[in-house]
Amino acid sequence: MSLSLIVFFIAAAIALGGALGVVMTRNIVYAAFSLLASLMGVAGLFLTAFAEFLALVQVLIYGGAIVIVILFALMLTRIQDFENLSGNRQWPVAALVSAVVFGLLVASVFSTTVRTVADRQAVSLDDLGRTLFEQWAVPFEIASLVLLVALIGVVVMVGANGRRE
Repeated sequence: MSLSLIVFFIAAAIALGGALGVVMTRNIVYAAFSLLASLMGVAGLFLTAFAEFLALVQVLIYGGAIVIVILFALMLTRIQDFENLSGNRQWPVAALVSAVVFGLLVASVFSTTVRTVADRQAVSLDDLGRTLFEQWAVPFEIASLVLLVALIGVVVMVGANGRRE
């Protein structure tokens, strides 16, 4: 067993464990931190695929910015809004749909052939940077503006006195 395969299994376990923590915990703050662990596992998976830039983006943007925005949104909401929450009566339907989707994913993984390359190599950062700033600069800026407007909207909804208006 090679070192890269061991690192892959460790990163996959962290990603799956964090994802299970997001789904199974009842505390929303713990779910946010489990999401952070899952995103760090995905960054490790990107590193095993020689996608260093994607791993860095995963850590900085998703692991940092998105989780911080989620935690800010949690801090700006009133805790009284969550006190009357009870279990969802539709969980059997959701469990059935989840099992069917999982079965379809497993069937597609086993029925699809994947082309592999014996000599893996990383994409040069010059080519990646050129493509990123020539073709994808505007969509990234639009996404950042949407996130900024959402954060401002949460602050306006809560108002200065801490109550939802």
